[in-house]
Amino acid sequence: MNPPPIFELWVFLKAKPLLWLVLTLGAWVLARRLQEATGGAAWANPVAGSSLMLGFLLWLTDTPYEEFFAGAQFVHFLLGPATIALGVTVIEHGKAVRRQIVPVAGALVVGVLVSVGTTWALCHAAGLNDVITLSLLPKSATAPVAMGVSEAVGGIASISMCAVLLTGITGAVIVTPLFNLFRFRNWSARGFAAGLTAHGIGTARAYQVSNEAGVYAALALALAALLQGILLPLIL
Repeated sequence: MNPPPIFELWVFLKAKPLLWLVLTLGAWVLARRLQEATGGAAWANPVAGSSLMLGFLLWLTDTPYEEFFAGAQFVHFLLGPATIALGVTVIEHGKAVRRQIVPVAGALVVGVLVSVGTTWALCHAAGLNDVITLSLLPKSATAPVAMGVSEAVGGIASISMCAVLLTGITGAVIVTPLFNLFRFRNWSARGFAAGLTAHGIGTARAYQVSNEAGVYAALALALAALLQGILLPLIL
C-alpha cells in the first residue's frame, strides 16, 4: 500500500534543514498574533506559546531535537547579537542610568545573591544532587551565560537551558500582574526586577509594557549575566 501524498510531502520537506527554521519563525508569528488578540495579556507569552507549538510538532512527527536544531540553529546564533543589541538603548539613556548608579548596584548585588541563594537552598531542601544543583544555580542569567557557567562549574548545560527558559517564561507571565497587584508604578524598578530575574524573556516583556522599563531590564540582564558569569565559577 502506497503512503498518502501528504506523508510523502512531509518526508521531502523534513529532509530540508530550512524547514525547521521556517516552522520556528511561523510558530513565533502565530504566538505573537495570539498575544495581540488577547490585548497583550502577560499569560499569552509568545515564547511559551511558540515553544508549546514546536514541542507538540516535534512529538507528533517523532523528530529528534538534533534534527530540529540543525535547521533552527540560525535563530540560536542570533541570540547573542540580539542580547548585545539591547545595550544600545541603555547607552541612549546613559545619563538617567548614571544618576541611579548606587541603587542599581545595590539591587544588582542583592538580586543575584537572593536568586543564587534561594535556588541553592531549595535544591538542598529537595535533596537534589550536586550536578542538578549546579545546573540550576545560573537560571536567572541569560541563556548563553547560564550554559557556559553551568559547564564551567560541573553542571549540565541542557538542564540549565530548560531552567532558564522556565524562569524567563514564569517571570514574564507574573511580573506585570504582580506589580499591578501591589500598585508598584516605578517603571525603572519594575524593569530592573524583570531583567534581573527573568533575563531576556522578562526584558522583552518589559519593553512591551514601557520603554523605560525595557531600558532598565536590559541593563539588569547584562549586569546580572556579567556578575554571575564571573562570580559563580570562582566560588563554586
